[in-house]
Amino acid sequence: MMTNGVVHANLFGIKDWVTPYKIAVLVLLNEMGRTGEGAVSLVERRKLNQLLLPLLQGPDITLSKLYKLIEESCPQLANSVQIRIKLMAEGELKDMEQFFDDLSDSFSGTEPEVHKTSVVGLFLRHMILAYSKLSFSQVFKLYAALQQYFQSGEKKTVEDADMDREDAERQMEKEELDVSVREEEVSCSGPLSQKQAEFFLSQQAALLKNDETKALTPASLQKELNNLLKFNPDFAEAHYLSYLNNLRVQDVFSSTHSLLHYFDRLILTGAEGKSNGEEGYGRSLRYAALNLAALHCRFGHYQQAELALQEAIRIAQESNDHVCLQHCLSWLYVLGQKRADSYVLLEHSVKKAVHFGLPRAFAGKTANKLMDALKDSDLLHWKHSLSELIDISIAQKTAIWRLYGRSTMALQQAQMLLSMNSLESVNAGVQQNNTESFAVALCHLAELHAEQGCFAAAAEVLKHLRERFPPNSQHAQLWMLCDQKIQFDRAMNDGKFHLADSLVTGITALNGIEGVYRKAVVMQAQNQMTEAHKLLQKLLTYCQKLKNTEMVISVLLSVAELYWRSSSPTIAMPVLLEALALSKEYRLQYLASETVLNLAYAQLILGIPEQALTLLHMAIEPILADGAILDKGRAMFLVSKCQVASAASYDPVKRAEALEAAIENLNEAKNYFAKVDCRERIRDVAYFQARLYHALGKTQERNRCAMIFRQLHQELPSHGVPLINHL
Repeated sequence: MMTNGVVHANLFGIKDWVTPYKIAVLVLLNEMGRTGEGAVSLVERRKLNQLLLPLLQGPDITLSKLYKLIEESCPQLANSVQIRIKLMAEGELKDMEQFFDDLSDSFSGTEPEVHKTSVVGLFLRHMILAYSKLSFSQVFKLYAALQQYFQSGEKKTVEDADMDREDAERQMEKEELDVSVREEEVSCSGPLSQKQAEFFLSQQAALLKNDETKALTPASLQKELNNLLKFNPDFAEAHYLSYLNNLRVQDVFSSTHSLLHYFDRLILTGAEGKSNGEEGYGRSLRYAALNLAALHCRFGHYQQAELALQEAIRIAQESNDHVCLQHCLSWLYVLGQKRADSYVLLEHSVKKAVHFGLPRAFAGKTANKLMDALKDSDLLHWKHSLSELIDISIAQKTAIWRLYGRSTMALQQAQMLLSMNSLESVNAGVQQNNTESFAVALCHLAELHAEQGCFAAAAEVLKHLRERFPPNSQHAQLWMLCDQKIQFDRAMNDGKFHLADSLVTGITALNGIEGVYRKAVVMQAQNQMTEAHKLLQKLLTYCQKLKNTEMVISVLLSVAELYWRSSSPTIAMPVLLEALALSKEYRLQYLASETVLNLAYAQLILGIPEQALTLLHMAIEPILADGAILDKGRAMFLVSKCQVASAASYDPVKRAEALEAAIENLNEAKNYFAKVDCRERIRDVAYFQARLYHALGKTQERNRCAMIFRQLHQELPSHGVPLINHL
């Protein structure tokens, strides 16, 4: 079959074929050999050598683009190449014949210009062999294609010359000369040879993994893959890249189709088999089932994912493949978080993880023991320079420190990951900074800044995330959820409950459990106590089945708050004690401090402020050290309330001192609330300060606080409970 002057073989039966673009590259190589060392400087020679590899391995590009690439490296040589191609294209067929006859002279002599076994030598030999195999009609069509290639290149060169010089320079800055394959380059080329196809697939796969923004768009990439598969339907690697590409656009049918075709072709070609093919056949089957389980899990088909995973486990056990079994174990853990009935299957497999020494954060281990366990695996990662696993480990540590409530350590780990240079050599100069680990670290960084009231810094981090991970990329959901949560918290702090309610839909679409929880929080803020209680009870039951301990504790705290806002603090006490027991059991220090804070508030409502103050001294240190700004303000506000309540039985002098100390703590709480724009709580502080100043007889300060309270009270909705009873 003949297209664009080249001969195609069905299963890449030939290594390479001649195209007009490759003739232009051959002219470049010939001119480089003819040019003496003195005519080309050492810097230009080095640039040309660096340019050759992408030209030889990459797909065909337009002649005008080739001229620009050569001109940037050596303008003198670019002019020679242009003249040589023009003479050949505007001459006769015998000129092209003579050119290929002269190519063999490059290997002659005692000191040949090109060694036969070098990269350039192999390319020249392949081209000479491919050209010699062409029939006369094919040679004629190749020459006609060369003339058309030259004419289109000349036309483009004239158009570029008419452009404004500044526009041309700006365009050249945007073009990446030796990086990823551009869409216009691929579209102008004919079908790829075997080497070009392998280079194209490996390059695009590396870009999808490390820097998706530099890869071809999903539509363009799929078009090229379909073109490859048209000439070679059994090209397994093309089917797998098609699978990765369909994952980008969340196409479940095409993804499954491409994945199954990949493993079918892999088994048919025996690419992974030994001499008898049995081991390769079994390995392909179990990893096919494992990948199918991962695919179904990604699209939310948890029942199908579990069935595929059980099949992978069965085949792996028959083959005694411990590596595959450990991969299955990790996906069992993911399914255990997604489905309540899959957790039983995970518990049976944990014994195997214990045998291999795999640590788990939710096993209730202390931070130092868990980090020691992770350190052992990190040593192996660093020893073998496994940069991807190093990044994943650091991202895990960031999440674990946040889980334990140590924001300073989490911030340090996130900064460490962001400041690291990749140890892995990624093709085309791509830095390994667009992986999931990088996205997770940046999301943690944005949330940590937002918790400290640095919303401008958090917005900059999110802006950077949008640029690195566009909305159609596979890791975009991470920053989307992070952005929605930050906006929700800001709306709640500002008392804009209607705006927070509108954000719940987006959060639910990205994370169902988080969305339901925040819906209940909004209902509670809007005094829809009955509806909020029903929703929280359903969510609590569901999270207990999933053993989502962190969310269980958060729901219990919300239920307790609902009880005391309904004037039932005695009912809230056992709920808070249950939350405290869970926090202590799983070493979640920050949630434990939050629970103690709520217990102290419940004791204050019950009329025992002295015991509440004792509890506060236990909980306030971790909150002030690692807590969010809002929680610091709540803690100081509660301390003030307990001080005032305890001062009721003091003598007048001591009582006045206690009230003065409470006012100082209220000022500190107000500063904390101001950093996060929490006007609702600033209103509560102003109300309380006005009461205290009135008791101390300070009229001017009382009037100032009363004016602030009145202004905020008119702007914000009020609660259906006394302000003094709001934590």
